[in-house]
Amino acid sequence: MSCEHLAAAQDAQPQSTEGCQGCLAEGRKDWVHLRLCLTCGRVGCCDSSPRKHATAHANAEAHPVIRSFEPGERWRWCYVDEELG
Repeated sequence: MSCEHLAAAQDAQPQSTEGCQGCLAEGRKDWVHLRLCLTCGRVGCCDSSPRKHATAHANAEAHPVIRSFEPGERWRWCYVDEELG
C-alpha cells in the first residue's frame, strides 16, 4: 500500500448507527450506501446517493479516509491519493 493515509487510518467509533447524518438532519432517508469517516466517525452517504454527504464531509473537513459502513464490507478509500485499500 503506497498511501500513507490508508496505512495510518484507524477505525473510528460511528457517530450514528441510524444512517447518513446529513440526510437524517435534512429529513431524508434516500441514501444508497453508507460510508464512515475514519478521522471522526461521521456517517455519510456515498457518491451514488443524491446528496453525497461522505465526500462533502471529507472535502469540508480535510478528513482523508473513509471506509464502507455496509454490513460485510471493510474496504477503505483515500480521497487525497484516490486509492482503495
